[in-house]
Amino acid sequence: MKKSISVSVLKYGFLLLVLLTGIFTNAQTNSKDKKLVSDSKVTKQEFKNTSGVIKNLFSTSYGYVIFPNVGKGGMGIGGAAGSGVVYEKGIVVGKARLTQLTVGAQLGGQVYKEVIFFETKADLDKFKENNFEFSAQVSAVAATAGVSANVMYKEGVMVFTQQRGGLMYEATVGGQKFNYTRF
Repeated sequence: MKKSISVSVLKYGFLLLVLLTGIFTNAQTNSKDKKLVSDSKVTKQEFKNTSGVIKNLFSTSYGYVIFPNVGKGGMGIGGAAGSGVVYEKGIVVGKARLTQLTVGAQLGGQVYKEVIFFETKADLDKFKENNFEFSAQVSAVAATAGVSANVMYKEGVMVFTQQRGGLMYEATVGGQKFNYTRF
C-alpha cells in the first residue's frame, strides 16, 4: 500500500509540475506577444504619421505585417532578424519571424522597422503558408514624408522601411525569409 501511495504522489506531483511549467511558459509567451503587439501598434502609428500614402495603405490593403525592430549587421557576410505582428483586414491574426542572410559588400549595423502590405487575400495567404520570401529584385521604399503617391504593389506586396539607428552600407530586403505563427 505504501508503494502505491508513493507512486501516486510522484505521478500527480509530476503532472502538477508539468502543468505549472506550461502555465509559466504560456504566461511568458503571452507577455512577449503582448509587448510585440504593443510595439507594432506604436510602429504602425509612426508609419502613418510619415505619409498620407502609407496611412491610406493601412486601410486599403488586405493585410500587412509590421516588424517594429529588425536588427541587421554585417562585414562581408551579414544577417538580419526581427519579430512582427500579422494583421488581416486590420485585425491581429498572428506573428512572424524575419530572417535574412547576405553576402557581399556590406559593413556596419543598423536597426530599422519594416511594414509589408499585401494587396489581396491570396498574397497574405501565401505569406501565412510560410512559402514567402523576397527575391533579390525586391526593394523597399524608404518611408519618408515624401513618399510618392504612385508607389505600386509588386507581385502583390509593397514594403516600406524606416531606420531607427545605426549605420550600414547596404539596405536591401532581398533574401528575407519569413515564418508565420497564428495567435
